[in-house]
Amino acid sequence: METLKVRDIKDVEEVVRAAVASEQPLEVIGHGSKRAIGHPMPTNAVLDVSVLNAVTSYEPNELIISVEAGAPLADVQSLIDAKNQQFAFEPMDISVLLGGAGAGTIGGMIGAGLAGPRRIKAGGIRDHLLGAHAVSGFGDSFKTGGRVVKNVTGYDLCKLLTGSWGTLAVMTEVTLKVMPKPEAERTLVLRSLDDVTANKAMTAALGSPFDVSGAAHLPGSVLRSATGALAGLAAAGQPVTLVRLEGISASAAHRAASLSQTLSSYGTVDSLADDASVAIWSALRDVAPFATNGALGAWPVWRIVCPPASGGALGQALARSTGGDVIYDWGGGLIWAAVPPNADAQATLVRGQVEAIGGHATLLRATEDVRRAVDVFQPQAAGLAALGERVRASFDPRSVLNRGRMTKGLGA
Repeated sequence: METLKVRDIKDVEEVVRAAVASEQPLEVIGHGSKRAIGHPMPTNAVLDVSVLNAVTSYEPNELIISVEAGAPLADVQSLIDAKNQQFAFEPMDISVLLGGAGAGTIGGMIGAGLAGPRRIKAGGIRDHLLGAHAVSGFGDSFKTGGRVVKNVTGYDLCKLLTGSWGTLAVMTEVTLKVMPKPEAERTLVLRSLDDVTANKAMTAALGSPFDVSGAAHLPGSVLRSATGALAGLAAAGQPVTLVRLEGISASAAHRAASLSQTLSSYGTVDSLADDASVAIWSALRDVAPFATNGALGAWPVWRIVCPPASGGALGQALARSTGGDVIYDWGGGLIWAAVPPNADAQATLVRGQVEAIGGHATLLRATEDVRRAVDVFQPQAAGLAALGERVRASFDPRSVLNRGRMTKGLGA
């Protein structure tokens, strides 16, 4: 495998143009933390942008940071943390699920688009991406968006880059919003609720006026072997429902007390504050119960997005039919499902039940053989797939960038 390390945007342009001329597809990587997501790519050339790792501008008072795409996510988070700021969408550390070291790069974070528990309040990564510099599959540099919150000139193309998995362009620099960290954090804990009842409790919390920033549920089977921050939340085999509130100390405490009364009809409500709460939601963000070094580390993991009100029933059905375990986030709108290994990672069962309620599923962790055999990303309806292909071809007509990563068999 030939690795082409670039030093600047001009190098990126030259490498892409050479790939187009020689009809050689490129795998685009930063630190390679997410290489095991998606279909195996038919290429023997890697475009490595990890050297493009500078923070080009950071204005804490303006809540804006511009950084090159190869910058380590952990380093950028440390930088903004020193100013008591954060990425409000809570980017996950994929190394917990996939193994390896580190959370990857800023470019990988945007290309994957995997937001954490606070998405229900703060929105996804694309809502915080203000602008980007990138190189298309033509080998041409382009700039989209800007450095202000309101971009009203032309098409907001940078939003397309979020969740594109490197198939549209090679990002070289991005500008993101940052937000102040909350002064205080409280997590309300309910125990012994079944999945459907927990779904109703989370829906009640999210529908309340108390500005909830996280709502998750862990069935008892998930907690049997829990470690770290999740250990000790409940007795063995006892399910736990968690609701988070953030803000200034007085407000968080007042809202937590009021919401506890609202939820009291579902059972006794306990409260955890600050450090304990932060650790719990970090573990949920990274799906720690399904960690690669844990009891279910060899099991395939699905990331399922569905209508929140249907989450509890869907999760129960999936666990029953596959023999797997599930974790609920986003008030039931996001389900993480670990399933016993087989030739297709239970794809027929999972996709059949998810599609029946209008959801979609991504196979986030599986062996290379399984990822060759099944659709990793949700297959789209013919019209939507054709539209997506026209968009992709407008950026990269020769399919040079990450060919076949999102579509089974493309270019193989």
